[in-house]
Amino acid sequence: MEPPLRKWTTYFFMQNRLSSYLTQPDSVSLQPGQRLTITCQVSYSVGSYRTGWIRQPTGKGLEWIGMKYTGDSFYRDSLKNKFSIDLDSSNNRVTLNGQNMQPEDTAVYFCARE
Repeated sequence: MEPPLRKWTTYFFMQNRLSSYLTQPDSVSLQPGQRLTITCQVSYSVGSYRTGWIRQPTGKGLEWIGMKYTGDSFYRDSLKNKFSIDLDSSNNRVTLNGQNMQPEDTAVYFCARE
């Protein structure tokens, strides 16, 4: 099941108004076939809000990857076998894991709170 991308891009751009902070690394470099791990440190309880991941390939629009909430996760159908999202509720971290990354997966990856 995929929430509409439009809904999630709205939440992403509204993030600063919500007074929550999400911090993630500036860049990650991989070779084809490697695994991706990006951790987003957040200022809110990950057990209280859904947190999603969005990516934007160079020169293209935003692409919704998935979201995770305690006991609840949703992924874009075309990416559900490539990515998984883990929550660390004790440290308020949300991690995006990708497998068999390829040049076409090159993008800016964003974490976003619903």
